[in-house]
Amino acid sequence: MRLSVHLKKASLVGAFFVSAIFSLQAQALCSVSGPLSQVVVAKVIDGDTLRLEDGRNVRLIGLNAPEVGRKGRNAEPFAEAAKRRLQALISASDGHVNLRLGQDAKDHYGRVLAHVFNERGENLEAALLAEGLGYFVAIAPNTLLASCHRGAERKARATGKGVWRQSPIIAAERLRRGGFAVVKARVDRLEKNRGGIWLELKGSMVLKIPYRAAAAFTEYSLSDLPGREIEARGWVIDRKGRADLSRQARWMLQVDHPSMLAPLP
Repeated sequence: MRLSVHLKKASLVGAFFVSAIFSLQAQALCSVSGPLSQVVVAKVIDGDTLRLEDGRNVRLIGLNAPEVGRKGRNAEPFAEAAKRRLQALISASDGHVNLRLGQDAKDHYGRVLAHVFNERGENLEAALLAEGLGYFVAIAPNTLLASCHRGAERKARATGKGVWRQSPIIAAERLRRGGFAVVKARVDRLEKNRGGIWLELKGSMVLKIPYRAAAAFTEYSLSDLPGREIEARGWVIDRKGRADLSRQARWMLQVDHPSMLAPLP
C-alpha cells in the first residue's frame, strides 16, 4: 500500500503535531535553492532509507540512523523511533517528497543518494538530526548541507535528545566490532604514505584521511594532533589479517570530511 494512502488514516491531531514541530525547528531544517524532483514514497525501510513508487531505493544524505533489527540482530536504540518519525514526516506530505540528488548520485549498493524535502521545502534529514534520531555524517563530495546538518545535531546533543540521551561515544581501545561508531582517543602519531594521512590512536585503531579530503582541514593543522585527544565518527572496519602501514592497528576508520573529526579541549 502506498505511504500516501496511510495519511488518510492519520489523525488531524497527528498532522498538526508534525506541522508544529516543523515550525519550531524551522531554523534547523536546511533548505536549498534550485530545482527539485518530486517523487512518491512507497515504503520507509528504516530511518535513513526510502523505497519509491518507481522501485528505486533512496539513501538520505547526511544522516546515519540507528540500524533496525535484521538477520537475527536486535534493533539499535532509537532505530524504530527514527523509522516511525520518518514515516510520520512523509505522511504529513501525503507521501510526496522532493529530492536533491547528491553530486555522487548512487552508492555502491545502487541506492540513490539524495537530500529529501517535504512540500514546504524543509529537509527531512535535518528534522531527524534535530530530534536525536540519527548521527550527522559527511562524505565528500555530497556535503552541500553538511554545515546545517551538523548544527541540527548539535542542538540535539546539547539537550540530550534521542541517541544523545546517553553518550554513544566509545573509547577507541574499547572497540569490539565494526560498523558505525563515534570514538574518542588520543593521537599517538601521524604518518603519510601514498594512501593518505594516517593518525594512529591509543588502542588498536588508525584513522585514514585521504589526500583529497586533507585539503579541506583548515580549522586546525593535522600535524598538531599527535598528543591530543580527538573525537571522530564513521564506519569502523575490522582489518584483522591485513598488512599495510599500521600493522599493529586492528581497526580502521576513514574520515572523508573535516566535520567528522574534531580535537577535544
